[in-house]
Amino acid sequence: MSKKSLTVSDLYVSYHGNEVLHDINFTIDTGKLIGIIGPNGAGKSTMMKAMLGLIPKDNGGIEVDGKPIQDMRKRIAYVPQRSNIDWDFPIIVKDTVLLGTYPKLGLFHRPTKKDKEWAMECLAKVGMEEFADSQIGELSGGQQQRVFLARSLAQNAELFFLDEPFVGIDVASEEVIIKILKGLRDDGKTVFVVHHDLTKVESYFDDLILINKELIGAGPVERVFRPELMQVAYKAPLKMLGSLGVGV
Repeated sequence: MSKKSLTVSDLYVSYHGNEVLHDINFTIDTGKLIGIIGPNGAGKSTMMKAMLGLIPKDNGGIEVDGKPIQDMRKRIAYVPQRSNIDWDFPIIVKDTVLLGTYPKLGLFHRPTKKDKEWAMECLAKVGMEEFADSQIGELSGGQQQRVFLARSLAQNAELFFLDEPFVGIDVASEEVIIKILKGLRDDGKTVFVVHHDLTKVESYFDDLILINKELIGAGPVERVFRPELMQVAYKAPLKMLGSLGVGV
């Protein structure tokens, strides 16, 4: 069985005339758990949003197996940063997860009993079924993140994009989430994660995309997570990189 791939070509993004991403090019195999890393302000979230067409880009193409990523829209799940979500919106947990079934329902179709059962099954997968009738805003950060992961599972997607899913959550939730993401990978799904904790990189990811406004490296963790590349990206002395979890 031939491997599929995702390719980003000549990606440029600017905000208000200031270039944020410059000439990003990489090809990466699908069916992997892929970390997007780089210092604060490197453009990690911007790159993810540009790949998904959520923000305008100056130039660039994103293809999966030679086809535009837009053609796969219904097979893509996106979990934004928690800070970008309105947690005061009055919606209960099970209805939040049920939203994941909407992309495949089409216009004017309402979720069926089967869809509702599937949403509850996804909630159970993240260990949150007992909170089904709770308001989303009443949950802890880790619980909220699990619910949004359940919503993405409900989409039955092929590609998953998560923006900083481990920020501000408890250890137990992080362990649940990474276990599920690895399970998705093992099922042949492709998972991209914007990530900041370098101490977890080697145990979490198969491949890495290392950027700082431009691409520093992309490929297997052992090839990218090297002191010389990390030093270029983080502009830090080697002794400082050691404290960040980079072997020196």
